Amino acid sequence: MRPTSLLAPVVSLAAVAALVPASPAATAPAGAAADRPAVVGKRVIGTSVQDRDIVAWHLGEPDRPDVPTVVLVSTMHGDEPATRHVLASLRDGAPVVGVDLWVVPTYNPDGLAAGTRRNARGVDLNRNYPYEWADLDGRYESGPEPASEPETKAMMAFLADVRPDHVIGFHQPLHGVDTDTKRPRFARRVARHLDLPRKSFDCGGVCHGTMTGWFNHRFRGAALTVEYGARPRLARLRDVVPGQVLAVFDAYRAHLDWEQPRED
Repeated sequence: MRPTSLLAPVVSLAAVAALVPASPAATAPAGAAADRPAVVGKRVIGTSVQDRDIVAWHLGEPDRPDVPTVVLVSTMHGDEPATRHVLASLRDGAPVVGVDLWVVPTYNPDGLAAGTRRNARGVDLNRNYPYEWADLDGRYESGPEPASEPETKAMMAFLADVRPDHVIGFHQPLHGVDTDTKRPRFARRVARHLDLPRKSFDCGGVCHGTMTGWFNHRFRGAALTVEYGARPRLARLRDVVPGQVLAVFDAYRAHLDWEQPRED
């Protein structure tokens, strides 16, 4: 089920890695490394200000027309590093069944390296998107203009190409799921499966220049925000939450008779 986009790709990517064809889910995909049997493809969607790769990993069953296409994004803010372990665990675990899944564990690699919310030019990527953009300063510095940052351009082009049914952005530390969004019923389902409270992340009025706001305005699919706390248990994020996320989409991990892959 891949809805038709309401917007043609806004930005072209300089290079896109060829995807490895999907294989039956109960076995390792052809060409997959033994330590990452879930991965059916890898795409460098762009580079950061400091020329670090932004990588999207393709999992699940991309050739099945009856399953949803989903994009999960983490570490948009470099000082919110914990939730990337959820996405890395999905990438490094057993093959995924029942969803066409992309995971971007580290969207802001420069911010992560520096331990800062913003990118290397001091821009909050979640205020830089060209929907309800405003000229903001300080912690929420929105950049000199909408989509001024290479990370923003990369994600916009990627989402315009993939056209997912659902986008979930993982953040910290507000501990909840935004249910005041495009599809409240689906958001409530996410909150229930992740065992998080329902909340409204309205930024005190209007959330300017956010990725979810831009996607919800431009595409038929729906994007929402999930927030964990300031110091969630990493073991839970690695071992429990990935299965909860898959259950949202009635998906699951296949069983493999080899050791659990390494942890980054």
